[in-house]
Amino acid sequence: MASCREVRSAVRVEKFRIWFAWLSGNVITLIIAGATRNISVVSTITQILFTISFFLLTSVAIRMTNALNRKVLAARREVLGDDPQ
Repeated sequence: MASCREVRSAVRVEKFRIWFAWLSGNVITLIIAGATRNISVVSTITQILFTISFFLLTSVAIRMTNALNRKVLAARREVLGDDPQ
């Protein structure tokens, strides 16, 4: 069984990966939106799609982070013997 410290370390790395991927994706979408800025119809469509995807991906990243936080809390409770089972 993994110790609480190992779980916290693994979760920290996963959180970093989640938020780095989120940031990278948003930077890429901003670059694409900037490249299509001068084409009116395409620019409007990309802005709408990227705005929707931004909110969806942000929601997913927050949910994944919260799930990882619950995993750490469960591991901590198991190690400390506070598990209500």
